[in-house]
Amino acid sequence: MSEALYRDDAYLRDAPAEVIGLTAEGGVVLSHALFYPTGGGQPGDSGRLEWGGQSLTVATTVKGEGGVSVLVPAEPAALPPVGTQVRQVLDWERRHRHMRVHTALHLLSVVIPLPVTGGQIGAGTGRLDFLMPEPPSDRDALEQALNLFVARDLAVTETWISEAELDAQPDLVKTMSVQPPRGAGRIRLVRIGTATEQVDLQPCGGTHVAWTGEIGRVKIGKIENKGKQNRRVNISLA
Repeated sequence: MSEALYRDDAYLRDAPAEVIGLTAEGGVVLSHALFYPTGGGQPGDSGRLEWGGQSLTVATTVKGEGGVSVLVPAEPAALPPVGTQVRQVLDWERRHRHMRVHTALHLLSVVIPLPVTGGQIGAGTGRLDFLMPEPPSDRDALEQALNLFVARDLAVTETWISEAELDAQPDLVKTMSVQPPRGAGRIRLVRIGTATEQVDLQPCGGTHVAWTGEIGRVKIGKIENKGKQNRRVNISLA
């Protein structure tokens, strides 16, 4: 199994690793995964691998068997053989924008306290789909409320609970379309605020900023009708 460095430290920009596998499709699996694999609406990380004077551009990262990160080359190229010691270098600017948008979407789910039916994170933009038969009456008020949470510079931390504990607290799961991964025996929760002054707490496996102030100003864009019961709320980093 590969160790998920992206989960232990979302701010880590480069790290050594050993190649432990090559996929039939031309992907690379490392002993220590710095690159986040596509999942939960968040795109896979990009960057490069370096070894022995050679370099390989990584276009994206996907989940392989057992949930490991599989690095997908940008173009066909010679891959580092199994056992090679490599240095993985993250496209940090892109990852950091994902972190800012992802955390902003958590706050959006607080500002609009309705069931979430879908979502997508981009490098500077994002959206959530809500079970919302009628559009919000005041978009400016929503944007103001969202940016007030950002300006409070709240701590963003993680905690873990068992699958049984999550079953006993089903309201923690806001997203109807994506359920937390099971099978490991425990579930990662992302908290915004403190345990005594909590703003949000929900299962999530993605990467986030450490403080909401790091998000920067957020704009609420178009609110789209996505069916009789659904509305899509788009956001962007200002």
